[in-house]
Amino acid sequence: MLQQVALITGGAKGIGRGIALDLAAHQWKIAFCYRTSEADAQSTATAIRNQGGEAWPILCDVSDPDAAKSVVVQVEQKWGRIDALINGAGPYHRINLLEETVDGWIEMFDGNLHPIFYLAQAVAPGMKTRKAGRIINFSMANADQMISQPDVTAHYIAKAGVLILTRTLAKLLAPYGVTVNAISPGFIDSGSAPPGELASMTKRIPAGYIGTVDDTVAAVRYLLSDDARYVNGANIQISGAWGI
Repeated sequence: MLQQVALITGGAKGIGRGIALDLAAHQWKIAFCYRTSEADAQSTATAIRNQGGEAWPILCDVSDPDAAKSVVVQVEQKWGRIDALINGAGPYHRINLLEETVDGWIEMFDGNLHPIFYLAQAVAPGMKTRKAGRIINFSMANADQMISQPDVTAHYIAKAGVLILTRTLAKLLAPYGVTVNAISPGFIDSGSAPPGELASMTKRIPAGYIGTVDDTVAAVRYLLSDDARYVNGANIQISGAWGI
């Protein structure tokens, strides 16, 4: 039986690392992209190999369309296929909209939305030919509410766009046996936010506690499984009922 191959963006740390390690435990081959976290990438690669998986950390800025397409070609040439594309990369910053810079505005779209388009276009031909594949995109827990977000406006609009792009790709690729779904985390203890900030949010979460990386990984595991073969265009919120 052929080992399955995953390409994960933002796989060096946090949720992406958690997904990589979970797949490694099931003997997947894992290519993951990183931009600046060289030490984290090497640590994750070692952990993947210790779990029994094959690891290939790739320095790549997927906000560059040529680089994004190139990384897909590299993985397909090396391992012959990509069974799962997991779009986990996504920069974030907090600033009032009226103080946002043009560069900061563009960065949120270049980092959170555009790479999904580039990478999905690049992996689609192979998945269509094999009539199988999984694409999982990351949005945010309240992005479907379309509410005002004065301090994270560009990021929020980009994450809302992820949901529209997910549904569109799902409809286009479903005839070929490919599923495209979104996962929308709320407050997750993934190492990206200060502990104090997370603790202050607990009282606003109906479940009463902060989510873990494992909570998110479990949703990914489900969407990659045969149990989810008919789940397509969905948005799974991992938020303890926050943001609904």
